[in-house]
Amino acid sequence: MITKRKVLGAALSLGVLAASRARAEDRPAEIRIGTQKGGFFPAVRQRRKVEEVFKPLGVEIRWVDFQFGPPLLEAINVGSVDFGYVGDTPPIFAQAAGAKIRYAAAVKSEGTTQAIIVLPDSPIRTLADLKGKRVAFGRGSSAHNLLVAALEKAGLGWSDITPAPLAPADATAAFVKGSVDAWSIWDPYLALAELKDRARAIAFDKDVHTANAFYIAGADFVEKYPTAVARLNAVFAAEGEWANLHHDEVAQAQAEATGVDIAAVRRFVDRSNYRVVPVDGAIVQSQQAVADRFARLGLIPKAINVSDIVWKWTPGS
Repeated sequence: MITKRKVLGAALSLGVLAASRARAEDRPAEIRIGTQKGGFFPAVRQRRKVEEVFKPLGVEIRWVDFQFGPPLLEAINVGSVDFGYVGDTPPIFAQAAGAKIRYAAAVKSEGTTQAIIVLPDSPIRTLADLKGKRVAFGRGSSAHNLLVAALEKAGLGWSDITPAPLAPADATAAFVKGSVDAWSIWDPYLALAELKDRARAIAFDKDVHTANAFYIAGADFVEKYPTAVARLNAVFAAEGEWANLHHDEVAQAQAEATGVDIAAVRRFVDRSNYRVVPVDGAIVQSQQAVADRFARLGLIPKAINVSDIVWKWTPGS
């Protein structure tokens, strides 16, 4: 005989099972995080705070390294990476190409970790002097945006220079050999060029425009695991606060992990900001200006609306 108590017990069991399944579905078995050379990520990896947050939930963390932003976002787009950190321009190119990504959080840059540089004996002194010159940059990178914005500020067009799109390793060699006249580049490559080659900056980000960096999540990943993305934002925000107060530890960890000269790393770290914030209206507006600039010049295939791919993060939620 089926009693009321048995029915209630069965219902409770099914409820527990459903709740357990729902919790499991909100926890991926693994989170793959894409990083670039530099930043505070070597220190974060050493401290294992991300792992400490997710291990009790049964979630493994895997770190995947990239040379710069565009390949990282392509990895997120195809689903081989779930979450990563890039500058302001890679998401613009990715969105214009239809990539399945979402802005998850932002880091407001001080505008001092990226610059257009020349060799010490170069006759180039101002941005206007770039006219007719061969300039290296990473295609689709934040340095690409700096170069475009700098030319605009100087009253020059893209056609007024000879663009030399090169990945950082190739650009380093070309710059030292004098195969390019100038180079738009970010740290730690910038710091290395300043110290090793006595490179001279003719403009930093802060002299030209407002720069931001972003934590990006895969669209499918954030839709399926919003709680996990919120936790990632929260732990990186906490690590960012720690890093802003512990530059020596951040620099030492990065030097050990990358082999980059400690003096260059310290220079980079001391002019960096690691504070993680939600992507608010002001940040969206700044990022939209980047997108409009590239669309106006025909450097992306179509105009885009940045706000279409912003995921709302409320800290503490």
